[in-house]
Amino acid sequence: MDRPLGKKELRRLARHQRKAEETERQERARRRRMSIFAAAGVLVLGVVAWVVWGAVRANSTSTTAGVAGQPKLNVIDYPEQGREHIFPGQQHPSYNSDPPTSGWHFPQPAEWGYYNGELPDELVVHNLEHGGIWISFKSADDTEVINKLVALSRRYRSKVIITLRPKNDSRIAVAAWTHLMKLDQYDEAAIVNFINRFKNRGPEFFPD
Repeated sequence: MDRPLGKKELRRLARHQRKAEETERQERARRRRMSIFAAAGVLVLGVVAWVVWGAVRANSTSTTAGVAGQPKLNVIDYPEQGREHIFPGQQHPSYNSDPPTSGWHFPQPAEWGYYNGELPDELVVHNLEHGGIWISFKSADDTEVINKLVALSRRYRSKVIITLRPKNDSRIAVAAWTHLMKLDQYDEAAIVNFINRFKNRGPEFFPD
């Protein structure tokens, strides 16, 4: 039969017990701190990755695949600038693309189809919001491009609007909501591919 522990042994065991408990407490606290640091690190990395991705998306040209059997598209993606309604003559901040692909626009869109002349940017941006495609050409004297665009317009009952836009810095520009493709030559395959990919992708898509 084991003998009872004396007072000295009991005090020694109590000290060991307290020391073990303190060590365990410190270890739990250390694990909590490590978990907090790890979670904070993951959060910081996520924020950095999101910021970098947004900057790349806003400032770089992306190659966007189209439908099977069609060429890839050199499309520039732009951050959305909102959907605020303004009225003719009302001032607004500059658009972030040329032609614009989102942002301030008139309360009513234009009718779909081909236009010989120029329309206000603020009018056609509303068409983009409704999921439309805006094809604009730079010169009213470019009969080669005009004749081809007139023929192309007959293929689309809605969701495509074609206008003159002398402010363009390319011969042809093809715009959708937050997406833009510029062409120095008429490329029907690329234009049709763009239409197929981005038509009806606006934030206020209304089927026609």
